[in-house]
Amino acid sequence: MTTLRSHALLDCAPDVLWKVVSDAAHISDWFPAITTSTGDDTHRTVTLEDGTRLEESIVTRDPRLRRFQYRVVGGDLPVEHHLGTIDIFDVGQRSLLVYSTEIEPATLGEAFGPAVEEAVQHLAACVR
Repeated sequence: MTTLRSHALLDCAPDVLWKVVSDAAHISDWFPAITTSTGDDTHRTVTLEDGTRLEESIVTRDPRLRRFQYRVVGGDLPVEHHLGTIDIFDVGQRSLLVYSTEIEPATLGEAFGPAVEEAVQHLAACVR
């Protein structure tokens, strides 16, 4: 299994950032590799730039910890295991965002890693 992690220190309040990342249905607003997204508090469907569709299950949406977790549970990729975790930490007037991903098969990490890194960097522009 491959484990990936990206992080960024963002110039915004943690609650502002939490509002963006915990809105499961609108991940396409801040994750550049995702062109469309729909969903609710338990399920999300995303379509990637190349037309690949992924079905995801929302595992954790904890506003107190500011932790959002989801799993890929179906779709067009041969994902055997996946867990995405987004944690937001309060560091004064700023936020530390940590986005971790576990994925199997490991070869999918080659695509997921750069996409997650780009999304983390793109969030800075979305919360201004």
